[in-house]
Amino acid sequence: GQCRRLHCRSWPPLPSTSSSSSCCRCSAARSRPMEEGLRRPWLPLRRLRPRPRPSATSPPRTAASLRLRQPRRLLPLVGRQPAAQLDQLLTVEAEETHHHLRRQIIIAVVLASIAGVMIVLAVLFACIAWRRYRGAPDDFKDTQSTDTQRIALVPILNRFNSFKATTKKGLVAMMEYASLEAATGNFSESNVLGVGGFGCVYKANFDGGFVAAVKRLGCEGQEYEKEFENELDLLQRIQHSNIVSLVGFCIHQENRFIVYELMVNGSLETQLHGPSHGSALSWHIRMKIALDTARGLEYLHEHCNPPIIHRDLKSSNILLDSDFNAKISDFGLAVTSGNRSKGNLKLSGTLGYVAPEYLLDGKLTEKSDVYAFGVVLLELLLGRRPVEKMAPSQCQSIVTWAMPQLIDRSKLPTIIDPVIRDTMDRKHLYQVAAVAVLCVQPEPSYRPLITDVLHSLIPLVPMDLGGSLRINPESPCGARNQSPC
Repeated sequence: GQCRRLHCRSWPPLPSTSSSSSCCRCSAARSRPMEEGLRRPWLPLRRLRPRPRPSATSPPRTAASLRLRQPRRLLPLVGRQPAAQLDQLLTVEAEETHHHLRRQIIIAVVLASIAGVMIVLAVLFACIAWRRYRGAPDDFKDTQSTDTQRIALVPILNRFNSFKATTKKGLVAMMEYASLEAATGNFSESNVLGVGGFGCVYKANFDGGFVAAVKRLGCEGQEYEKEFENELDLLQRIQHSNIVSLVGFCIHQENRFIVYELMVNGSLETQLHGPSHGSALSWHIRMKIALDTARGLEYLHEHCNPPIIHRDLKSSNILLDSDFNAKISDFGLAVTSGNRSKGNLKLSGTLGYVAPEYLLDGKLTEKSDVYAFGVVLLELLLGRRPVEKMAPSQCQSIVTWAMPQLIDRSKLPTIIDPVIRDTMDRKHLYQVAAVAVLCVQPEPSYRPLITDVLHSLIPLVPMDLGGSLRINPESPCGARNQSPC
């Protein structure tokens, strides 16, 4: 039957092969010495199963037939393993530790190499940038005259030797005074293109057939020096199709020279108030000039950072090329939006173009340029100067004279320049007059932004002149083939 001892759970009971009265393996367990249990403290006694006694009929016991039981804890067994196995385990563990350490060293070396390469590249980039900023090109160094190497001019030369502004003609270069003198015929009066408060503008024919305009600033004083530096600084940063391009400059004794691209048709003032009295300027050409000027101002106000206020926009500073493309020039009085307070600026400008708030209160904003643009637009419409003398001691501005008649549609056609009178669509005339009236409003907040003026003029200019107007071929303007209407 079943063993009734509580600690024995073997079933079935062992066969009785001797005279012993034990019924199961319990007797075998009792017959074993207690030292065996003491030698294996990691195995609980209640887990041990007694070995069955071999009988004559039982097969011989082999290693395969034995069922080995894994111990719960392996740590005590390690100490009882053979020495060869322990050496093998230690060797494997040492190799793994060595591989891990070597992998960490390789990663550290790679990261250090990458960091070193980046540092070297950063240093090289900084050196190149510093050399480009401080060093002048070789072409500039060759063109320095002995007069510009005086001690008093060293700070100015150090500032402008590093110009690298790219224009349509190449790099902005410091030119030699002898070359300017030869190109202008020793600044002959026959080569004078215009005269202003700043000096004269000469036509210069350089070697190789290159033609340019040279503005000569011959007045002494700190103000003219600042205007010279200011114009060079702004023009070398401004690149726009409706802004005159800077070619080079020269410093000779007390004189300063700025070289521009040549504008064949001169200034708008010369075309309107010169000997031709605007005969070469048709209605559409005048609208094109107004559109180009608005585009140049829009670039200065909206696309330059910080915005630039020209501060001296007038017909004499609007230059015309061979195709009557208009470009704004003379940036000596221009200022940025961050440097326009009343305390920092001296009241400057041209009578007739200066906005009332700037003239009376010294308040200068982009709307001041809009007012000057409105005066130029009235010049294009009426063919009159911005200020005309009524008596020896009395003058009248074009704004004061024209404002009552501009808002009267019945009187407006009668005051238009006779050269273009009755050559335009009356709708277009009223629209341009309305834009001019808004631009010359005494209150700056009533004036439009130059962007709004630009969008108002685009539909009034033919497509081949840069606008969006489609001309009917049957109209008088479309029938002319020799020159645009």
